[in-house]
Amino acid sequence: MKIIYKDGTVAECPPEEELHVLRHSAAHIMAQAIKRLFPEADFAFGPATQNGFYYDVDLGDRKLTQEDLDAIEKEMKKITKENLPFKAFILNREDSKKLMEERGEKYKLEHMDDLADESEFSFFQQGEYVDMCLGPHLLYTKALKAFKITQQSGAYWKDDKDNKMLTRINGVAFRSTEELDAYMKQLEEAKKRDHRKLGKELGLYAFRDEAPGFPFYLPKGMVLRNTLIDYWRKVHKKWDYVEISTPQIMRRTLWETSGHWDHYKDNMYTTVIDGEDFAIKPMNCPGSILVYDLEPHSYKELPLRYAELGIVHRHELSGALHGMFRVRCFTQDDAHILLAKDQIKDEVIRIAQLFDEVYSVFGLPYTIELSTMPEDHIGSVEDWDIATAALADAITSIGKEYILNPGDGAFYGPKLDFHIQDCLGRTWQCGTIQLDYQLPGRFDLSYVTSDGGEDCPVMIHRVVFGSIERFIGIITEHYAGAFPTWLAPVQVKVLPITDRAAEYSKKLSLLLEAEGIRTEVDYRNEKIGYKIRSAQMEKVPYMLVIGDKEVETHTVAVRTREGKDLGAMEMDAFLEKIETEVLTKK
Repeated sequence: MKIIYKDGTVAECPPEEELHVLRHSAAHIMAQAIKRLFPEADFAFGPATQNGFYYDVDLGDRKLTQEDLDAIEKEMKKITKENLPFKAFILNREDSKKLMEERGEKYKLEHMDDLADESEFSFFQQGEYVDMCLGPHLLYTKALKAFKITQQSGAYWKDDKDNKMLTRINGVAFRSTEELDAYMKQLEEAKKRDHRKLGKELGLYAFRDEAPGFPFYLPKGMVLRNTLIDYWRKVHKKWDYVEISTPQIMRRTLWETSGHWDHYKDNMYTTVIDGEDFAIKPMNCPGSILVYDLEPHSYKELPLRYAELGIVHRHELSGALHGMFRVRCFTQDDAHILLAKDQIKDEVIRIAQLFDEVYSVFGLPYTIELSTMPEDHIGSVEDWDIATAALADAITSIGKEYILNPGDGAFYGPKLDFHIQDCLGRTWQCGTIQLDYQLPGRFDLSYVTSDGGEDCPVMIHRVVFGSIERFIGIITEHYAGAFPTWLAPVQVKVLPITDRAAEYSKKLSLLLEAEGIRTEVDYRNEKIGYKIRSAQMEKVPYMLVIGDKEVETHTVAVRTREGKDLGAMEMDAFLEKIETEVLTKK
């Protein structure tokens, strides 16, 4: 595939860049289609994305309908058939501004002002449409063969809530129709698995307008949540963590010392108590630091591993809220580890092994990303270099590979992010290991060294699930609501066929509950086929069908939610089967 660069050079596209160029060109073609249909449109940014492209557009007071989106896609197909060539040219600052003024592109003009050091700008044109862009692009519009407009949403100009809300129009693009069809099928499957839909259908969690961004856990959702937390506690006890709990609200002075007041204040909820500023915690780390600072410590105690299921509050823009994936109140499965510098490598290895154990239980493969120093950071470059090298050395020493993510570290230190992959191939950033040389020093923490002196510990911040809420959303979609037996809110549904079987069903339920198996009995006066379908819709792993024959033989007729009939079983045999599944977490 040949492409054109901003200087007009034509060359063969590197294979790894083909999709990016294809999708970036699709954004330009979509903008051209929008301008043809809505001449008043004013364009902001239009980049390629992981699977497609978007353009942020100012359409004045116009609200787009689905018919409008369909019309845009139809016009894009028309433009590709026209086979318009992409042409590149460069203008000096004065001529560039004149061109954009003539075309009424106020957002491009403002972007030029932001790029005050640039003396010239590059442009690409296809047909009547001209866009300021660095490129590269396709040679002809006809090279875009497989695309689709998928949705619209709102987006602030420059992602600043004080700026105007624009219309973001999204699309996807692929090399071939076959790839596009496969992706659209995946999207359809994702819709079926949408955790918001399943959460409502399965009675797990809910959202109300009275509390935007704050989830309500329903009874079955609490069973799921508590089962996850019970597992989390067992794992952390095994790996020598001690659990703590720290206050929700703490003085402003604490957050000033930690640096959050200067670097994170816009995302924090604040209040005034007795005339003094306080903040609801957005993170748990300062609380762990105060726990460490309660008493003197020796090198013999290190590493100290504080685990905390801490509820945190963060102000998210209403447009960014998304079910359990993006909420304003959530429980971080946090841990903060205070240790000596020479213990970093061994501790990071231990944490990575813990992550590996947990993710394998859920059948979630992962990749690792190493994020380095951002522009907005605290601490010296030297400390950052040492910390970054320590993380890289630890993870490679156990045979793990990582992808470098420059400039995306936390403001206090570099981090290793663990991106899990679900059954649809989607990735989610969950676990993180953040190495912090800064906060312990800002709080004057110390420990007694082996020679009787004092030194400042290093802190590792880490989470496994990321947050309980987000992880529940992820695994709800990963399992399509059909949680493995050990996690299922209801593990067994007893289905009596006759009135005579009802009493026996109650006894079976009590027996199962006594063995720790979560059980419900469907006493409704409905046909057995209806009861089975209801239990399957509820994603219950096992159904015990009880009729007169089972009462007489003291057996159970076992069915699975997938519709498999396992036939008659002795109760002891069924108990052994389900208890093994729960114990092994298969």
